[in-house]
Amino acid sequence: MTGDDLAGLLPEGLLLVAAVGGLLLGLWTPQAAQRRVAVVAAVGCLASALAAAAALAGPARTVFAGTWTVDATTGVVRLAVAAATLGVVVLLRTELAGHPRETEAYVLALLVALGADALAAASDALLLVAAYLLASVPAYALTAFRQDARGTEAALKYYLLSALVGVVLLVGVTALVLATGRTGYASAGAGLPDAAPALGALATLGLLAAVLFKAGAVPAHFWVPDAVDGASPAVAALITTVPKVGALAAAFRLVAEPFAEAPAGLALAVALVAAVSMTLGNLAAFWQSSLQRLLAYSTISQVGYLLMIVAVAGTVEPAGPALQVYLAAYAVTNVGAFAAVAAVPRRSTPAGWAAGVAGRPWLVVSLVVCLLGLVGTPPTAVFVGKVAAFTTAADGGYAWLVVLAAANSVASLFYYLRWIAPAFRAVSSARPRVAGVRRPAAATLHVAAATSLVLGVALGATIGGA
Repeated sequence: MTGDDLAGLLPEGLLLVAAVGGLLLGLWTPQAAQRRVAVVAAVGCLASALAAAAALAGPARTVFAGTWTVDATTGVVRLAVAAATLGVVVLLRTELAGHPRETEAYVLALLVALGADALAAASDALLLVAAYLLASVPAYALTAFRQDARGTEAALKYYLLSALVGVVLLVGVTALVLATGRTGYASAGAGLPDAAPALGALATLGLLAAVLFKAGAVPAHFWVPDAVDGASPAVAALITTVPKVGALAAAFRLVAEPFAEAPAGLALAVALVAAVSMTLGNLAAFWQSSLQRLLAYSTISQVGYLLMIVAVAGTVEPAGPALQVYLAAYAVTNVGAFAAVAAVPRRSTPAGWAAGVAGRPWLVVSLVVCLLGLVGTPPTAVFVGKVAAFTTAADGGYAWLVVLAAANSVASLFYYLRWIAPAFRAVSSARPRVAGVRRPAAATLHVAAATSLVLGVALGATIGGA
């Protein structure tokens, strides 16, 4: 282990120190003062983001004998994960203040973030297995954290499906070793073209199935709406943002590196998964009455748009920057959407949420920015991400997928308007202000909306200038 190895893991090390330090601090902290652990978790996220930003200026490299990649994609994922986890910590504090297990919630969220970073940086199949488990096991506990029937059922479904896919992942790693004798992406990729086609296909299926499950892509998406609807809004924001960002970066790295040459038709298969994910996610969201289920299906459709970039990984040069832009934009905007739900507790339908924000027009304005941002409306950050995704897919020869994605983006406006319209009516009817809005969650919504706009304008100006 060298100094360069340790420096390459500094952002993750800071998250780990915050998790362990927060857990130890919680053991000696009175129940009424567990906000101290929330502060430690928030500081850990900020420190990780600063370390990640500093590392972005350096050259791309691998550490720990080529098993961990530090490049632009890893750096952007680190920043997105740290920012999203910081927002989740604020939402958790809003929901769990005074809870006897409040400390454990912050620690589990940090461990999920650590697993997401590892998914994005992994350049070895065995490290990918460890990252998959680290991003999954704490999330099960958080999903059932409220200890009610819905949360327990959701966590059980999440766990069982994840365990099943984990076995598929191990089968894929075994096939990769049998085919090439290696687990490192670079060496395994060099050996796959000469390996038995059946083993190569099995290795590809096993590894990609696992990361696409974590991302929530069709057909391994069934856990997403149940887990999101059964969890609290803060936990729902975490599991639909942080592991997904890491998993999509992992999928991009797999397609671009070890599976760049084999098997034939992989890019088309990913494109078909993208098409089905964006379409099914939108269709299923149309008539959802639960806001969290609506956003759950929305995240499935967003994964479909992101997989357009994964389909052309390694073949279109701007694919990497396009993925980075979209991942950062999605992380900010999705946390903002769930913060809107968390800001108005016990109002889980569009009409109920609208009644809860009467007299608070700025909440509705920020909600509109986040939801129209998910549609891809300028000048939000997701708009820039979608333009980059569409351009990249078209350059890769998937014009049909671009047309389908554009149609899905327009169609998604329907179910977002089902939430926006009653909220506008409520704030324009001069109803008296209703008490009960959670201010930290509302502040998170406002920050996410402002960040989406600023990031969108900055990215648009950068791309336009280039």
